[in-house]
Amino acid sequence: MDETGDFALLILGIETSCDETAAAVVSDARRVLSNVVASQFDLHAEYGGVVPEIASRAHAERIRPIIDAALAQAGLTFADLDAVAVGHRPGLIGSLLVGVAAAKALAWSLAIPLVGVDHLHAHLYAAAMGDGSDDEATIAARYPALGLVVSGGHTALYHCASPTQTRRLGATIDDAVGEAFDKVAAILGLPHPGGPAIDALAAEDGADDRAFDLPISRLDRDSLDFSYSGLKTAVLYAVRGNPRPRDRGGGFDRDHRDLSHAQKRDVAASFQRAACRAIIIKLERALDELARSESDERKIAPHSDQRGVRSLLVGGGVSANARLRREITALGRARRIDVYMPPMSLCVDNAAMIAALAHHQLTTHGPADLTLTAVPTTGA
Repeated sequence: MDETGDFALLILGIETSCDETAAAVVSDARRVLSNVVASQFDLHAEYGGVVPEIASRAHAERIRPIIDAALAQAGLTFADLDAVAVGHRPGLIGSLLVGVAAAKALAWSLAIPLVGVDHLHAHLYAAAMGDGSDDEATIAARYPALGLVVSGGHTALYHCASPTQTRRLGATIDDAVGEAFDKVAAILGLPHPGGPAIDALAAEDGADDRAFDLPISRLDRDSLDFSYSGLKTAVLYAVRGNPRPRDRGGGFDRDHRDLSHAQKRDVAASFQRAACRAIIIKLERALDELARSESDERKIAPHSDQRGVRSLLVGGGVSANARLRREITALGRARRIDVYMPPMSLCVDNAAMIAALAHHQLTTHGPADLTLTAVPTTGA
């Protein structure tokens, strides 16, 4: 029972979209009773990235123990659950199928509602929810919002009218920012996952973020899309030199072993500056565009309740990056807009955000049926 005297909804969330096997129990869209995540970093480290077949096999082996652990951590049994939710899009199809199959089996066997969640939208709700200490009215007051998802597979901007109403404004046209972090880390000979390794190296004393003149992607003047392939290639050439012509055998004249630690540190800092600056530029453009839209709306309907965006929501694994958090916080202060980012435990893929957003979807749109499928691409 919650503080109003109403019975709280207990929702089991399941997340297997990439290489984290996760389960969590959330009460009333914000109280995280358990949050269990099993990473696969050790399984993929030697390959420098996620191998889809290895990921899906690991999910199949771990999903039941992880669900059991989430229930035990919450002090609950299957009989206590009111619904089961699963991140069914986007992601690696084999990985998604494991979570969807588990959720559908539980929903059918327990005769409880099933909810399918877009895990990118869940990343945004994780930012709005925060640590769960705020009440529902306080969280609701953060909408409408400008949302930013920055992760290994996705970089996208959204207009979020509510937790369940999102409209994509822009997305990556090639590499996501998290993928660029991983590839640059590999170029520098750093371990996988690359994001934390780059972050730590760039934060060392003496790091010069202007030592290498790397491109900051802007695309067209009014574009809200992202591109990181050019930056990634620029780092490759900065480290290894220009590629040899084919008649000389191709390849490069040097690699990361020819760089000193100080040079690697400067490459990491310069890359991180360019990567973060591209995001800030697009956030500024999006805020300006939404402000113009608000002005036009008021001219058409002066008594409209449309108030533009009230906050900036930032989620996804790269939202844990220290420099990006600082720069977005500074942008919020300069623009006088509140910024919300998840606690570190909810930046990575997790099932708590799935279960929390599912509460809103269930009460607003109702449950899914057992024809729910895994979808590798995101929705709008």
